[in-house]
Amino acid sequence: MEDDRASTAYLEKVLSSRGYKLLFATDGEEAVRICRETPGIDLVLMDIKMPVLDGYDATREIRKFNKDLPIIAQTAYAFYGDSENALEAGCNDYLSKPMKQADLLNMVSKYI
Repeated sequence: MEDDRASTAYLEKVLSSRGYKLLFATDGEEAVRICRETPGIDLVLMDIKMPVLDGYDATREIRKFNKDLPIIAQTAYAFYGDSENALEAGCNDYLSKPMKQADLLNMVSKYI
């Protein structure tokens, strides 16, 4: 779930070209709604800094109805403790931006 156009374009280029179908949300509430209403989602790349509902809170909401969906936190504003905060919110893993293509693909492969 990504609200940044450049990041969206990057994810689309890297992942779509490898056959992954992508859905994008513009804010945390939409991310929760998509996860609730779309069966078959295999993985969520959750931007931590999103409008309306941040990625931590969106993850907590998703965990109320789906405890098994892999969620990988991602943020461009990496600070000490961010990865721990993401894991505490219910994320399975953490990537900091800018993401290297190899790191992104390895992380996606780890969960799919």
